Amino acid sequence: METYQELLCSPSSVGGFQKQSIHLALVNVIFSLTAILGNSLILVALRKECCLHPPSKLLYRCLATTDLLVGLVSQPLHAIYWISIPNEHWNLCRYSRNATYVTIYAFCGVSLGTITAISIDRPLALLLGLRYKQTVTLKRTNIILAAIWVLSGVAALCYILDYRINLWFAYICVPSYLVISIFSYTKIFRTLIHYQAQVQVDVQLQSSQPNLLNISRYKKVVYSALWVQLALVVCYVPYTIVDIVIVEASRKTFSSHLIVTRGIAATLLYSNSMLNPFLYCWKISEVRQAVKQTIREAFCCP
Repeated sequence: METYQELLCSPSSVGGFQKQSIHLALVNVIFSLTAILGNSLILVALRKECCLHPPSKLLYRCLATTDLLVGLVSQPLHAIYWISIPNEHWNLCRYSRNATYVTIYAFCGVSLGTITAISIDRPLALLLGLRYKQTVTLKRTNIILAAIWVLSGVAALCYILDYRINLWFAYICVPSYLVISIFSYTKIFRTLIHYQAQVQVDVQLQSSQPNLLNISRYKKVVYSALWVQLALVVCYVPYTIVDIVIVEASRKTFSSHLIVTRGIAATLLYSNSMLNPFLYCWKISEVRQAVKQTIREAFCCP
């Protein structure tokens, strides 16, 4: 029984989970390659796709870029950390551990902030109507995304300065992002119910038909964004719970198996970067068509 910080990169951890560390490293390498391939394909497809509103497309491109960076940087570092343990490279273990935490705090913060921005973008499109394109512009979206990147970068640097500051930063920002998203989607569905009631009351079918078509298309866009949001929550919640348990347990003593549990939770968190490209292709028809076209062109198919 040792403290968590002592077990992260110590000789006593070799005999505890040597096989598990190799398995976790292998899984992270596979997830990393899948995330790189999938998100690269999505970025190429989004560049070709012209039907999405430019600010909305920019938000999805930012999210895909963040997922690509997770696959390129964070997951390989995490795999190096797990490989260094059975090989007893303790300096490499410490460097890869710290680099993994810094990068994942930065990229996860950007992912959370971007998905929150997407959740805010959807009710604005519904409530503003014709004023939406004038209000939600590329310039304003770029400013918001830049602020998200700066905020996430500060959170990552806090880990180097003082891990406790980083924890408080996460305890404030993450719930705030989730509350904003829940409020946005609640507003959307309440407004949609109100619109549907108005359509049912409307006796002029010709005038209600265009509204029905617009609402139907809008629902598809909302549900696609909601699926991405739910996938992120499912992948992030286990890691958050384990992290809270570790903070509480760090004041006591516990077995080294908690490190493996956190490794599994972190791998699940990284899998979100691999899942998002599949969700884009499944739920967003414009992206799906652009991806098919990109694949055809890559393989020289007519």
